[in-house]
Amino acid sequence: MITTVIWIVFLLLAVWIAFLLWLDYKKHKDNLEKNSWVKTGAIGFIGNFFDTLGIGSFAIETALFKFMNQTEDRVLPGTLNVANTIATVAQGIIFIQIIEVEPITLITMLASAGLGATLGAGIVSNFSEKSVRLTMGVALLVTSGFMIVTKLNWIEGGGIALGLTGAKLAIGVIVNFILGALMTAGIGLYAPCMALVFALGMSPAVAFPIMMGSCAVLMPFAAYRFIKEGAYNRKASLIISITGLIAVFIAAFVVKSLPLDALRWLVLVVVIYTATVMLRAGLATS
Repeated sequence: MITTVIWIVFLLLAVWIAFLLWLDYKKHKDNLEKNSWVKTGAIGFIGNFFDTLGIGSFAIETALFKFMNQTEDRVLPGTLNVANTIATVAQGIIFIQIIEVEPITLITMLASAGLGATLGAGIVSNFSEKSVRLTMGVALLVTSGFMIVTKLNWIEGGGIALGLTGAKLAIGVIVNFILGALMTAGIGLYAPCMALVFALGMSPAVAFPIMMGSCAVLMPFAAYRFIKEGAYNRKASLIISITGLIAVFIAAFVVKSLPLDALRWLVLVVVIYTATVMLRAGLATS
């Protein structure tokens, strides 16, 4: 019953953001960005395909946006959040249905991430281009750190628990609030949330509904703030909303799994390189 209510809420949030995005797109259709429909569509497909498999999309898409020169750095955090909202909500619906999580743990961690994002988006949407570059550079380095930690199993923990109680639940809620706020600055939530779940002794499989559900809650509210402020790439967000959704269904129901170890290391190298580029550009900006 609880999971049914959650996915209905998710569905309503996705429809809400799709409606706002379409209205904003129509309002500015004569003054759209110059990026390529094909390139940005491919970025969204690739990012959300591997996002569904647990790698995360923000780091991949940031690297591709920079490599293909498809959006301004200033609006990159907003673009990542708005463009991937609908695809991420779809992931949340899918994984909450197929992987069991203790209801109180799921609801409180999802709600805390949403509150964190609501706070964070209002701040990030007003950042200057220099601030965005420096923030994104640091964010990517932090993300790479979490990727290394989870890949090398440096965090001791992991178990079979499907939920949390007491102090562990409080820690999970507080940390997920912080991760929700940081995600609006471009720090992907998947890697740190996966590390958090593992460290608190929950089953690794539980990370998927928690991290995807958290993003499904927080991203619509973050997206609303970015749309309201106009701090995102409208053209890229519209096409990625479509291609990203297609990628989610292909990854979840057709591919399901891939040998991802080598790819994770490749993504890590790309993330560190992109972080270096972002930081150099930010420090060089007057």
